[in-house]
Amino acid sequence: MNERVELQATLPPEAAGKRLDQVLSEVFADYSRSRIQQWIRAGEVRLDGAVCALPRQRLAGGERVEIAAELPPAGPVEPQAIPLAILYEDAALLVINKPPGLVVHPAAGNPDRTLQNALLHHDPTLAHLPRAGIVHRLDKDTSGLMVVARTLPAHHALVAQLQARSVTREYLALVQGVLAAGGTVEANIGRHPVDRKRMAVRRTGGKPAVTHYRVERRFRAHTLLRVRLETGRTHQIRVHMAHIRHPIVGDPVYGGRMKLPAGAGETAREAIQGFRRQALHAERLVLQHPDTGEPCAWQTPMPEDMQRLIEALEADREAS
Repeated sequence: MNERVELQATLPPEAAGKRLDQVLSEVFADYSRSRIQQWIRAGEVRLDGAVCALPRQRLAGGERVEIAAELPPAGPVEPQAIPLAILYEDAALLVINKPPGLVVHPAAGNPDRTLQNALLHHDPTLAHLPRAGIVHRLDKDTSGLMVVARTLPAHHALVAQLQARSVTREYLALVQGVLAAGGTVEANIGRHPVDRKRMAVRRTGGKPAVTHYRVERRFRAHTLLRVRLETGRTHQIRVHMAHIRHPIVGDPVYGGRMKLPAGAGETAREAIQGFRRQALHAERLVLQHPDTGEPCAWQTPMPEDMQRLIEALEADREAS
């Protein structure tokens, strides 16, 4: 089935004078500018209730935009026998512990061997649901908990909970630098103005994003944080932590230059320099069961590579 897209937003005053396609690609950052342009030309975008068909149309700022469109059908996603770490399963949902390195669904550069392929092998009936029941994502190299719907009513209910921000998602993130206390980052996120493969904090445009964090453990030059998402933007934790100058260890996109504790021993140096992915793990998930309404919670420990990194930093702290 084709995936139906229905989007609404009020454009910021700062959009005045800018092109329609440019602003919409910032506001709806999950969709490329070329996709936005296709929707505009097809008459699937309305400004203040009127259809507009020119991507280059200049904006006044403050307009109400509505998009009702269908994503074109992608090629068939084939079932593939990929091991799944299933923490919970019933008729309505699955809870998966995603390992680092597993892409969630096929995209350019990753046509198969994804979580979606694995889910279709585990339960072929998921082919009748959008993206095989996947309602939220984790980056390829982020590990941890994901919930997957098994029925259309469960899919609708879980999406509604995510939109209402009633799902609790807590992460463990190892960041560079020593933080004195926890805090909140509230900063809009949109596509990077130059590098369209990256996200960035945007003063104008983008989508509202809120990240709460508190200190779990401090090391000599790093901090283990417990992070709670209030919103779920692409790369949100990674972008927000880099924004406050405490990027996640190992992040190849937003991490910057690797920092080592002064006088670190060989074990600690090798552990830090050898960690080639973002040290980010979705540890805890809390939601209402889509059928019963009962609160449900799951928790899963960090994967071995991240645990070894933490142990090396602990040993370095104790040896100093």
